[in-house]
This record gives sequence, structure tokens and C-alpha cells, in this order.
Amino acid sequence: MRGHYLPKTWTADPTLYAPAKYRRACRYDAFVPDIVAGLELALPGDVAGVVSEAEQSVAELNRTAGSELAPLARLLLRTESIASSKVEGIQVDARQLARAQANQETGRPVGPEAAEILANIDAMQLAIEQASTLDGIRPRDLIAIHRALLEHAPNSATAGRLRDSQNWIGGNDYNPCGASFVPPPHSDVKRLLDDLCAFVNDDTLPPIVQAALAHAQFETIHPFEDGNGRTGRALVQVVLRRRGLAPAFVPPISVALARNKDRYLEGLTLFREDRLSEWIERFASAAAQAAQLASRYAVRVGQLQDRWRAQLSAAGAPRSDAAAWNVIDVLPGHPVITVAVAVAATHRTRPAVANALRELEAAGVLASVTKSERNRSWEASDLLDLVVGLEAGER
Repeated sequence: MRGHYLPKTWTADPTLYAPAKYRRACRYDAFVPDIVAGLELALPGDVAGVVSEAEQSVAELNRTAGSELAPLARLLLRTESIASSKVEGIQVDARQLARAQANQETGRPVGPEAAEILANIDAMQLAIEQASTLDGIRPRDLIAIHRALLEHAPNSATAGRLRDSQNWIGGNDYNPCGASFVPPPHSDVKRLLDDLCAFVNDDTLPPIVQAALAHAQFETIHPFEDGNGRTGRALVQVVLRRRGLAPAFVPPISVALARNKDRYLEGLTLFREDRLSEWIERFASAAAQAAQLASRYAVRVGQLQDRWRAQLSAAGAPRSDAAAWNVIDVLPGHPVITVAVAVAATHRTRPAVANALRELEAAGVLASVTKSERNRSWEASDLLDLVVGLEAGER
């Protein structure tokens, strides 16, 4: 076992309501994990092979991604965020989210679940920026990711704050007695986060192995009241970008994890039982699946862009310097687009972009989402179908 159980007694807080049967004192065991900094690990040959295949898949995804596919990075990040939030039970599909983002960009109201996932995307982007600019990751950086993740959530008061009480997973809402897992006491959280960051800043282990262990250790610590799963999966993004395995595209690993939530949670239990090789194999398999899925998706999007160009040519073949061609280039990152967004993405003038969007609508590339001319938005329906497929893990 990678840690030890600490027997504790739960005493109900008389200022908080609880049914009578939960107000009695009870015993529970909190799990305090071993430190991971300096961990030495020898993997069985078959597991090492799975890790190697996963890293090759992620590296290949990044090698084949040219600068012309840069907008896909944002789209893949969006899909990772959708899947990561789905693990937490937040159900908003890619089409709803893309429309919500367009609404947010034009000042229209956005539903609370969509707003939370959009904040999740901001957190993921923050994580990647940290990975590429900081010499080392520190607890305050993980706290900043959590703050960005939850600042728009209903429980935003907990955003960016380490927990100051015991939390638990499963069981009942009133005490940790009978819970399926009880993380370490809050008094151990800072020490364990310091150790985890030291582990993340050490490049001894292969990137996929390091990401798998860092994520599982973070989930075991469970340092926040809420949002631990999504923050922990953002940490995976940090490790893979920081180690240089995914400099352009971080594959949407949560897509693979979300397809079998029970297997994912069982894998975290394997980690705590010191069955590290089994957990690493599961994680590496998910990473390989995600990378291969993203590679196939990138090819499909490229084919779709070629079809759009053919449709535009058939509809009237605008000049080679027309803004419509530029809009097609950036559409993969903006499946629902407005004039303002297209201007910022293409660096073309507002009149040129407005004309381009009308041309693309006439060519059947875009469909108008809103009827009002003010803050009008369009969507690339075929692209959104691909995004929904990627979110669902479709091959």
C-alpha cells in the first residue's frame, strides 16, 4: 500500500443540520499517501511497452501537426474540457458549449453549466501557459488553476482555497464514516502538495509515467473541497507540455477516461494499493487512444476544410485574397463564429469579414444561428458534428 490509514473520530458540528443517525460520533480511516518525490520505479516489460507506444502516439500527433493546424489546439482543448467535466457529472455537449461561448463573447447570457465548462477551458489554458513559462510548478500554481476553474461555479467561494476540513468520497453527505474513500486530513495537504510539485519538477521518469503518477497522487490528496478531478486532469496537461512530449497538441485524455468512469476510478484505487504498474498501464492506454483519436480527427478536419474551399469556389470563387479563405483557415478553432471573433482570428477588417461570413453562408459552409443582425453568429454544422463525435470517443 502506498500510504497508511489514520484512524480518526468524527464529531458532528452542532451548528450544521444532520439527521439524528448522523449526529452520533463515529470512527473512520483517512488515507495518508506516501510521498512521491524521488520515487524509483521499474516497470514490467509489457507495461513499459504500452508506455512507449503511448508516448510515440502523442509525439506523432505533435510531429504531424503543422502550423496551419494551430487552431485545432483550441478545439482539442475544448473537447478535453467537455470530457473532463463530464467525468464530474456536468452534461453540456460540444454544440451547446460552442454556442454558449459565442454568446459569452457577444455579451449574451450563458447558462451556469456552460459557464463552468468555459471556465474549465480557461483553467486548462492557464495550465498550459504555466507549463511553458515556469521553471517549476509550485502549489500556488495548482491553486491558481483551481481558482480559474471554479471562479464561475455555484460554489465559487471555494475557488483557489485549499480545504480546511476533512472531505470524503461516497457514503453520505454528513460524515465520512462509511465513505468509499477518505483523503488525508487537511493538516497534511500543504506538505503533500509540496512533495507532489517536487515530483512534477523532476524529469527522471518518462513523461506518461510521471503524468499518471502525478494525477493519481493529486486525486489521493484531494486538496480542495470541490473540483479536484478537473484540476488533477489539468495537471496531466501541465506535465505533458512541460516535458516537451506535447508541445503543440495535448491529446484529450479525459475523452478516454470518461468513456469508462468506473475503470478510471478503479485505477486510482490500484495506485493507492501500490499496484502502480496496473494504473500506469491503464493511463498510458488512455493517452494512446486519445492521441490516435485526435490524429484521425485532425485528418477529418483537414478534409472538411478542403470541401469548404471547394464549396466556396463553386459558389462564385472569390478572389484569392478574399477574407473568406482566411475564415476557413480559422474555423477549426471557432466552430461557432461572430464577426468580432473572425476579425480577431483573421486580422482582417470588419467589412471584409462580414462579407466573408455572408459568402460562406451562401456557399453552405456556415449556417446562421441567430436571426438578429446585431451580434449575429454562424456555426459550421459539419465541424460541430465532428467535435461531438470526438467528445463521444467515436472512431
